[in-house]
Amino acid sequence: MKRILLVVCLLLCTSAAYGFQKDGCGSGNCIDCHSLTKEEASNILKGKVDEVLSVKLSDVPGLWQLEAAYQGKTIPLYLDFSKKFIISGNVIRLQDGENLTPQPTVQTVDVKTIPLQDAVIIGDPKAPLKIIVFDDPQCPFCKKLHPEMEQVVSKRKDIAFYIKMFPLAVHPNSYERAKTIICTKSAKLLADSLAGKPIPPPVCETDQVDKNIQLAETLHINSTPTLIFPDGRVYPGYKPADAILELLEKSKVSENK
Repeated sequence: MKRILLVVCLLLCTSAAYGFQKDGCGSGNCIDCHSLTKEEASNILKGKVDEVLSVKLSDVPGLWQLEAAYQGKTIPLYLDFSKKFIISGNVIRLQDGENLTPQPTVQTVDVKTIPLQDAVIIGDPKAPLKIIVFDDPQCPFCKKLHPEMEQVVSKRKDIAFYIKMFPLAVHPNSYERAKTIICTKSAKLLADSLAGKPIPPPVCETDQVDKNIQLAETLHINSTPTLIFPDGRVYPGYKPADAILELLEKSKVSENK
């Protein structure tokens, strides 16, 4: 943080010094002396973001404001006029306390591209509202989420969870356990696995686990649990039952707009 403040301070001081000159940088519009194209920004940030979406002058002197795509999300960044420093974080205007930084957009996916034949279902399969969950059978946060999903379906009969197995490499036994659960589509075996209990080996040969891993990569999903709501909004991480229902209502409002 100190380094960021120092950089901003230097930029502001430099800008103020230029302001006293009759000719040259600082005597007129900043873009008279400083320019940044989207292509140039893309080269500067190559390997750090997936794509630079937009470039414009920031309200903060000496900074460009960028929007970039990264792992399926749109994130705000700032690049200084020297093009040597990238800043990530909120910019607050002291005068009125307004946050000038665009807030990251929620990732969305096309739910129609997600096959559900392999999913373990919690709730009524005929429920009109489907929430898709990418789940690891040994993930501690998935274990924490499981009873919350059961609580949701006990309150709302119009909601069902479709759980797709997405074993992570950090859990060495998850791959085989995922195959067992896919072969049986058993919610009980999933619950047993999450509880750390032994479950039987796979009773079928299936490549569905590999397909799920490839699909998660395509959708920029890299953690478990990850919930996908009916409108395609993606929310990674554990959520309590009340938060799930609140997010679902927001999704329904979004769909009706």
